Amino acid sequence: MTSVWKAKGKKLHTRDIEVATYDCDGQRIIVEGTLRDRRFQESHGITGERFPSGVVHHMILRLLVNCSTLVIEDVDVDLISVPRELCRETMDSLAPIKGLILTKGFTAKAKRLAGGSKGCTHLVELLTAMAPAAFQGFAAYKSQSPSGLNQELAKTMVKYLVNTCHAWREEGPFVESLKDKLDIHS
Repeated sequence: MTSVWKAKGKKLHTRDIEVATYDCDGQRIIVEGTLRDRRFQESHGITGERFPSGVVHHMILRLLVNCSTLVIEDVDVDLISVPRELCRETMDSLAPIKGLILTKGFTAKAKRLAGGSKGCTHLVELLTAMAPAAFQGFAAYKSQSPSGLNQELAKTMVKYLVNTCHAWREEGPFVESLKDKLDIHS
């Protein structure tokens, strides 16, 4: 019997999200995210309007992140392609996230501040995809030299990562060994 997964038909849509992190000035990093939606056939909206095939959404979001605090210092949005000009009214919808710390609970705070009718669901989706990648970029930045990851920073990173997945579960062997090594007491 043929698996339904092997019988897929023509491609209808793709969403690509890419996140890259760049050194900025030795104290901050720039985290840049791109979201691109493509449709591979003409489509029609619920209003009857016709949309040609091609890029529907193409947006770039940049975050300036302080490496000593993980605070988002600034936000920059480029709406290169959007389905309606009305969408451009959301250009500043992520301004309320300035000052937030990239830590546990960030996604819920960001959605509360910039989600729903206050903003653009695609920008918020891109932002929430960028947050864990920003942490990875921060770790890549800090771990370039052995002195970059001091014990206090390592403790902070462990607290951030605990219970984010199976390998990082609080009572698992990996976290337990780190707690002993870093002298972390719950």
